[in-house]
Amino acid sequence: MAKAARPVAKHDWSKSGQAEAASRLGLELFHPLAGVPRVSLPMLHRVCKRDLYLEPSIQLVIWFVVQPRCRAISTRVCLPDFRRGSIANPLFDLPFFVTGTRVQLNYLAARMGFNEMIHNANMAVARSFVGRRFRLEGSGHPQERKGSFFFTEIRAGLATFFAMAYIISVNATIVSQSGGTCVCPPDSPDLCDSDPDYMICVAEVQRDLVTATAAISALTTFCMGLFANMPIALAPGMGLNAYFAYTVVGYHGSGLVPYQVAVTAVFVEGFVFVGLTILGLRQWLARAIPASIKLATGVGIGLYLTLIGLTYSAGIGAVTGAQATPLELAGCKPEFLDETGVCPSAYKMRNPTMWIGIFCGGFLTVLLMLFRVKGAIIFGILLVSIISWPRGTEVTYFPYTDLGDSMFDFFKKVVTFHPIEKILVVQEWDISGYGGQFGLAFITFLYVDILDCTGTLYSMARFCGAIDEKTQDFEGSAVAYLVDAFGISIGALFGTPPVTAYIESGAGISEGGATGLTAITSGLCFFISIFFAPIFASIPPYATGCVLIIVGSLMAKAAADINWRYIGDAIPAFLTIAIMPFTYSIAYGLIAGIVSYIVLNTIVWIVEKISGNRIRPADKEYKDFWTYKIEGGLLPPWLVRAAKGKKDFWRPYEDVEHNSDSHPAGMTLEGKEEHAIAGGKGSVGENVRSGSSSEEGEKVKL
Repeated sequence: MAKAARPVAKHDWSKSGQAEAASRLGLELFHPLAGVPRVSLPMLHRVCKRDLYLEPSIQLVIWFVVQPRCRAISTRVCLPDFRRGSIANPLFDLPFFVTGTRVQLNYLAARMGFNEMIHNANMAVARSFVGRRFRLEGSGHPQERKGSFFFTEIRAGLATFFAMAYIISVNATIVSQSGGTCVCPPDSPDLCDSDPDYMICVAEVQRDLVTATAAISALTTFCMGLFANMPIALAPGMGLNAYFAYTVVGYHGSGLVPYQVAVTAVFVEGFVFVGLTILGLRQWLARAIPASIKLATGVGIGLYLTLIGLTYSAGIGAVTGAQATPLELAGCKPEFLDETGVCPSAYKMRNPTMWIGIFCGGFLTVLLMLFRVKGAIIFGILLVSIISWPRGTEVTYFPYTDLGDSMFDFFKKVVTFHPIEKILVVQEWDISGYGGQFGLAFITFLYVDILDCTGTLYSMARFCGAIDEKTQDFEGSAVAYLVDAFGISIGALFGTPPVTAYIESGAGISEGGATGLTAITSGLCFFISIFFAPIFASIPPYATGCVLIIVGSLMAKAAADINWRYIGDAIPAFLTIAIMPFTYSIAYGLIAGIVSYIVLNTIVWIVEKISGNRIRPADKEYKDFWTYKIEGGLLPPWLVRAAKGKKDFWRPYEDVEHNSDSHPAGMTLEGKEEHAIAGGKGSVGENVRSGSSSEEGEKVKL
C-alpha cells in the first residue's frame, strides 16, 4: 500500500523575518514537507554555480534549479548566518516552491546573475595583491579577516562617510567663530558682528576651514586604512574644536591666546603624542586618570556641545546671555537683540530659522536615527540648508547685504577648488607672552586626545572583530596611534583643531567594513568633497545646531557608567560634568574634577592610615580601583623586547607570562594596558554600533 502523501502546509515565516522578504519580492513561499530535519550544508558559493545574494536585511538565499515549461522554480532556501554580510554555515536545507509571474522570476534570475558577478569580482580582488595586502576573505593570508569582501568594504566606506560628512560644515562653522587670522577693529571689539569687512574676512576663513577639514580628514583617514589596515575614519574632533574656538581663541579672538598661538599648541601637541606613543607613556597617562573622571569628561563635553548648539553663534539661537541670570530663553531674530544681547519678550521664540532647525534638523534627524536610516544626520542638515538657500525668504542664509552677496557668489560656484589662504601655516612661535595659557591649552588638547583616541580605536577595533582575544590588542595599534598623532600636527598646519578617530566609523563597520579598504573609501570621499566647498561653506549654523545637541545627548550616555555609589568618585565626576558647560571650558572642568578627586581621596587615605583602617568611609567597597602603575614598568614592551635582542621586537603578539586575575591569560603588556584603559569598567568609551540597539552597545565619543 502506497504511503499517503504529506499535506502541503504553508510555512510560518513571521518569526524568521522572511515574510517581509517574500512580500518585497512579490512571491509566495510554501513548505511542501512538514518536519524536515536540519541538514548542515557547505558554503553555497562552493556548491552552486548560480547563487542569489540579497542584502543582509532580506536574509534570503535561493538556489535556483530552473525547470523548463514551468512557471514554478524548485529551490532550496538556506538561512545562513549573515555576519557582516558574508554567507557562512547554512543551517537549513528545505525544499520550497517559489511561485510568481514570469516578470518576477526573470527579475530574480537577473538579480542572481548580477550577484554572481559581484561575488566573482570579490573573489578576484581577494586573490590579488590588494586582497592579500588588506587580508580580505579568500586571499589565503593566514590572518585574513572573515567576512571582508571588496564590494562590502566599498559600501561600508560610503556609509562611514555619509555618517560623518556633517563634520566638514560643523567644524568650519564652529572654528570660524574664533575669527581665525581676521583682526577685529580695536576701537570696537564688541561690535565685530556689525563690521562688514571683518565678517567678510570671517566668511573667507570659514571657506578655508571647509577645505582644510575635508583635506585633513581625507589624508588621515586614507593613511589609517593604508598603513594600519583599520576601518576607522579620522577628522577634527567635536568638543575639542569648540574648546579651541570658544575658550582658547575665544569668540572673535576674545579668548586666552591668538589663533596663531592656538594652532602652534596643537602642532606641538601632535608631536608630543608621537613621542608618548613610541615610548609607551600614552598608556600610563591614560591609566593615571581615574575612571570616573574619564567618563565624566565625555558627558561634560556633551553638555558643552549642547550649549553651543542652543546659542546663536553656531546653533539654533534658543538661548542667550542675560543680566539677572546666566542664561535665558531667546529665539528671536538677531536684529532684535538689545545692546546687552538679551531677546525682548515680545520677540522670543519667533525666529523662523530656529523652528526650521528644530523640526527639520532636530526631530526629523532623530526619527531617521530611530529607524536606523544611514546618514540620518547629513539628511537633516541638507534639508535645512536647501530650505535656507533661496534668497528673498524669511529663512534665507543669503540676505541682500555685502556679506550675503559675497556668500551667495561663492555658493553659485557649486564645484570649485578653494585654496587655503588665510589659515595655512600661520604658527606663531614667540609664545613668551602666553606661557601659562599656552601650556593650559596644550595639556588639555593632549589629555583629551589620549583618552579619546585610545578609547575610540580600541572599541572600534573590537566592534569590527580585529581584537585578538588572547592579547586584547589589535593588529597595527601602534601604527594607528601614530597616524592619529601625525594627523594632529599636519592638521595644525592646515589651521584645524586636533584630529581624532571618530565613532561614526561604527556605521561602516555595521555595514560589513573590517579592513583598511573601508577607511580608504571614506578618505577618497572626503577628498572629493574638497571640490564641493561652496556647498559645505553655505550650510547655516541653524542647520547644524541640533546636530550638536544630538551628539551631546549621545555622549551623555556615559553618565550611566559613572560610579555614583561611592561619593569619592561621584563628586569629582559631577564637578567635571558641571564645570565644563558652565565655564565654557573643558580645561576648567578637568581641573575641578582632578583636584577634587586628589583632595578627597588623599584625606581619606590619611585618615585610614592614622586610624589603622578603623575609620573608613561608608560604601568604600564600591570605590573604583585606581593605580598609576603599569604592569611591566614604564618602558614600552617593544623596547623591552629590543633590549633582550629579539629581532621581531616590533611584533605586539608575543605572549608574556603573567598571573593576573584582572586580565585574560596570555595577554601581552600592550594588551593589558589597552584592556585596562579602554576595555573594562570605567573606560573612556564603550563598544558601540552607531544607531543600533542597546544590546549591541554604543561607544560614547569625546
